Amino acid sequence: MDNDRLTQPPAVTAQMLIRKPAAEVFQAFADPAVTTRFWFTRSSGRLEPGATVTWDWEMYGVSTVVTVKEVEENRRILAEWDPESPTRIEWRFLPGEGDTTLVRITETGFAGTADQAVSKAIDSMGGFTMVLCACKALLEQGVLLNAVGDAHPAGFED
Repeated sequence: MDNDRLTQPPAVTAQMLIRKPAAEVFQAFADPAVTTRFWFTRSSGRLEPGATVTWDWEMYGVSTVVTVKEVEENRRILAEWDPESPTRIEWRFLPGEGDTTLVRITETGFAGTADQAVSKAIDSMGGFTMVLCACKALLEQGVLLNAVGDAHPAGFED
C-alpha cells in the first residue's frame, strides 16, 4: 500500500436531523451564547460575515481562530479555522417538513502528508458528529450532554 498518495484530498461530512426550525438551529451555531452550551466554552463573538473570532475549549487549554467568509442567514455559514493549518468548514441548514432541519457540516483542505491529512479528517468527523449530537440533545430536549468535555476526561490518559 502506498501511504504517500491519495486519489482525492480528504473531506469530511457529518450531518444530523434536528427537530427545530432552521432559524433556531442556525442561531445555535452562530450565537456563542448557545454554542458554548454544547461545543466550545468561550467565544469572542458571533459568526457574522467578515468576523474573526476566537473559540476556546478551556477544559483542554486549546483555542482556535475562526474567520467567517460567508453567511446566508438561516441557511449557510462558511468559515476557515486554525490559521497555522487552515481548513474550510461549511455548515448548511436544510429546512425539512414540520419544523425540522438537516444540519450538514463539511470540512475540506486538510494539509500534511497523506497519513496526517487522513488522521485530521477522521478526528474532525468524530468531533463534528459529537457536536451535532450535543446540539440535537440541547435543542430538542434541553439536555446538556457535555459530550465535548467528556470526550477526553482527565485521569484516563493512555
